Amino acid sequence: MIRLGVYVQVPFCQTKCTYCNFHTGVFSKDLYEPYVRAVSREVTEYSRLLRENEIANVPEAVVDTAYFGGGTPSLLEPAGLAQIMDAIRASFPSQFEEVTLEADPETISPEKAAAWREAGFNRISMGVQSFNDAELRAAGRMHRRADVFEATKILRAAGFASLSFDLIAGLPHQTERSWKESVEELLQLRPEHVSIYMMEIDEGSRLGLEVLQSGARYSAKALPTDDAMAEYYEHGCRELAAAGYVHYEISNWGLPGHESRHNLKYWRREPYFGFGAGAHSFNGSQRWANAHDPAAYADVVLQGRFPVVQLEGVTREQALDEELFLGLRQLAGIDLAAIEAKYGASLHPRVQELVAQGLVECDGPRVRLAPDRLSVSNEVFVHLLE
Repeated sequence: MIRLGVYVQVPFCQTKCTYCNFHTGVFSKDLYEPYVRAVSREVTEYSRLLRENEIANVPEAVVDTAYFGGGTPSLLEPAGLAQIMDAIRASFPSQFEEVTLEADPETISPEKAAAWREAGFNRISMGVQSFNDAELRAAGRMHRRADVFEATKILRAAGFASLSFDLIAGLPHQTERSWKESVEELLQLRPEHVSIYMMEIDEGSRLGLEVLQSGARYSAKALPTDDAMAEYYEHGCRELAAAGYVHYEISNWGLPGHESRHNLKYWRREPYFGFGAGAHSFNGSQRWANAHDPAAYADVVLQGRFPVVQLEGVTREQALDEELFLGLRQLAGIDLAAIEAKYGASLHPRVQELVAQGLVECDGPRVRLAPDRLSVSNEVFVHLLE
């Protein structure tokens, strides 16, 4: 029996963070209710839509994880979230082990938390990003440090035993001292799961574009250096390890038994179906993506049509590349012999070159990133896939 993941994209935000390069934005609340109806209908009619568009369904699959991401899914009314969950249960055989809702601290209330539990959510992923108010203001975040503490108290009181916090290494105005304080305060609250992301600079975000154009808006001149960001990340690695967290993926740590089961599906190339504007899906041999604009997406689905705007088969060469770089994102690494046998590839000479350069290390048949190269993993992947 295949264990299937379901992802629901909610692209709505209260404000657009300066560093955000996702297809999300600030939309009228009038769009929320029709969007919920559209996602529920897409879920309900998915088997028909796949069949009519000659996309292979996943046979004998049971849904064991669901993840509501965004955007800020916690902006939707709890009844809307429950409606989507009901559609998933009615449309797929399900044995839920992990059902995650992304939530911003300032959107969390006792009433919402209780309703989320009632709807079936058992894990909350909170966009903390920093415990420093100056950094949060510069990034365009709506919450403040105190909101994180209050939200955590509310969620624990509601019975949530699995919380995940995100931090960003490299926010404008971040210093060594403020970073260490953020990590320390996170550990005081002791969420079951932690993600640390390093600031990305690209033209897809307002801050990134400002940096690339040598501008000063969005505190672009107050960014830490690349070396400082790497040091912050490495400090986080040390502190989380000392506190008992297992580092299982480049950006992710969990207390034993609290790894993100849903996200592991992505890194292991297991099948998942995505619903909502901009959501992606993968069935093992094909990948497809929905239209990004939420209004256009809702219009198409409510007319009974398929919202997919991109569909491609995964070639053997692409699958091999994915096995390598997604596998190496995991700290356990890859079984090189198994991958070579699966794809009829000879990778040993290339891997030995990387070993000689100190980029990866071998332990019998397993290959993993060298511990001191985790913060520059993209450079390693470029060498590996050349």
